[in-house]
Amino acid sequence: MGWWACLTALVAAAGGLSLLLPGTLSAGILWLTACAAGVGLGAVLWRMLNGLDELCLRLEDPAAYSEEKSSSLPAPFRCALQKWSIQQKERTEQLESENRRLLLELQQCRRHRMWGQPILNTIRDAVLVVNEQDQIIFANPAAQELLGFCPEADSPPSLETTVTEPLLREKIRRCRSGRICHLRHELTFDVHSRRRIFEAVFSFLEESGENGGNVVAVLHDISREHEISQMKNEFVNQVSHELKTPLASINAYAEMLVDSEAQDAEAIRQFCSIIQNQALRLNRMIEDMLNISRIESGLVKVNKENHSIALIVRDAVEMMQSYAQEKNITLHSPPPILYDQACVDRDMISQAVINLISNAVKYTPAGGSVTVGLEVDEADGRLRVTVSDTGVGIPPEELGRLFEKFYRIQANSHLAKGTGLGLNLVKQIIETLHGGRVFVSSTVGQGSTFGFELPLASAGCAAAPV
Repeated sequence: MGWWACLTALVAAAGGLSLLLPGTLSAGILWLTACAAGVGLGAVLWRMLNGLDELCLRLEDPAAYSEEKSSSLPAPFRCALQKWSIQQKERTEQLESENRRLLLELQQCRRHRMWGQPILNTIRDAVLVVNEQDQIIFANPAAQELLGFCPEADSPPSLETTVTEPLLREKIRRCRSGRICHLRHELTFDVHSRRRIFEAVFSFLEESGENGGNVVAVLHDISREHEISQMKNEFVNQVSHELKTPLASINAYAEMLVDSEAQDAEAIRQFCSIIQNQALRLNRMIEDMLNISRIESGLVKVNKENHSIALIVRDAVEMMQSYAQEKNITLHSPPPILYDQACVDRDMISQAVINLISNAVKYTPAGGSVTVGLEVDEADGRLRVTVSDTGVGIPPEELGRLFEKFYRIQANSHLAKGTGLGLNLVKQIIETLHGGRVFVSSTVGQGSTFGFELPLASAGCAAAPV
């Protein structure tokens, strides 16, 4: 403000000089009046300019400018400035809070995008996203493998040409046209020449626009669950049938005994023998089912020790000799082997060998033979037990199901009675409990060979129950 003070001083000096000159009294008075007016106007302008400077400083940094520094401003102007400063401070705080919230949401969106893609790519369910133009804009690897295509980023594949199953296309379009948030349906169609069942869930994701929106389809393969459910139903039916047959025989002959239909001791003995045999059959079937159930549930105790498999096989052959002789069948036992030790549960392996020999004798006609073999492969560290017969043989299409529960070959069922659990029990004992392998080969009309492999014993065979 120094330049305004200098100007005011010059005007005052000029007025003073005019007073000293003659004839200039009136002019001097005018100059004095002008000087006073100039001084007052200069003071007002100076305060205004000073206030503008303070206002600029306040606007540049409201927090750093103290209230004492604004004391030179007029009171109304100062109050208005303070109110405006408070409002701007609150607005600034709101904007900073909103900015922090938006940054947090942005980080979450980035994190979800970063995590969501790998998660969708690793799940086993097929996931499809179809837009309103019937284009597949997303498909995880499971969906690509299921539908047999590889999407391109620049040209999304068409739903019509990519999805060959018409029911799946119809459900996707129905979900979009009806704007259905959640639609569940069970679909069955062929995948790689195999019939598969899917639980499909469709969801509509609405977007801006009258017809905008995508449809997300998730296909969960439940083929295995259906197979298990069907197997359970078949198991219940088979168990009911197998239990009903011996119980019906026991009940019938018991009623005849009660009604005194057996007139002599021989008839009574015959009826009692039938009841006893059926009761034993029922007991064997229940024991087999319990053993299989214990093995599958992991509740069975296995006492493994090093045993000679040749001795176990020899004892089993001696036990089955009388049964083979009743049918006029020759039973051959294997020659002794120097080293055939295996870490096994002796009773369980003996039961497996007896089941195989009993099966061979059942389905071999009179005059035939059953040969039990034992081989040791020290190079591979394994031994093999085989039971070969000269029986009726098994059709090739039946071989894959022989070790299933309750499965019996219908063509050979008239030759012998059984529960269909013996071979399944052998499989459980050998593969589940001893880490071995069962196998079978057969030729119709010539005979069959059943057997199993076990690892040879090592120095660290555990005797503790498994």
